[in-house]
Amino acid sequence: MLELVSTAVVPGARAGEVLRFMLEPTDSVYRSWWPGVHDRFHITFRSRRPDHVGDRVLMDERVGRRRLRFAGTVVEVVPDRRVVWQLHQGVPLPVRLRLDLQDAPAPSDEAPSVRVRHTVQAGWAGPGRIADPLFGLYLSSRFAADLDEHVRTEFARLGAVLSGGRSR
Repeated sequence: MLELVSTAVVPGARAGEVLRFMLEPTDSVYRSWWPGVHDRFHITFRSRRPDHVGDRVLMDERVGRRRLRFAGTVVEVVPDRRVVWQLHQGVPLPVRLRLDLQDAPAPSDEAPSVRVRHTVQAGWAGPGRIADPLFGLYLSSRFAADLDEHVRTEFARLGAVLSGGRSR
């Protein structure tokens, strides 16, 4: 199993706001988050569950020199704490994207912030593990560095999007 982990901070926000944003994406707001880098992020299928488990999304963005386009299904939600998407290309892939969120304690005179742990897990369990090195070709050290920079930059910008550009 390969894991790429990045950490970031969303200034001026709370974990619940970030989670709601990630579970109710629209292309226009996603583009405003990082114009020219974020292209599309929207729901393609809504489950009937209030926690969004089963919702399917389409995401299209640039990370470093790569353009990443993928579909994902929400497989886990922990209110105000976590969302996990299982990626697929027609069939489920052994790849998950996980966001763990934690409100950072802030003194009363400072704006709130959220700590984000962004994890991409790729690989199979059991005998399929033998093919895991193939993921290493795609999830190279160069890609890992590009993704880490991308995650830190994008989440630093998210607080302004959530507040509609207003200071809190």
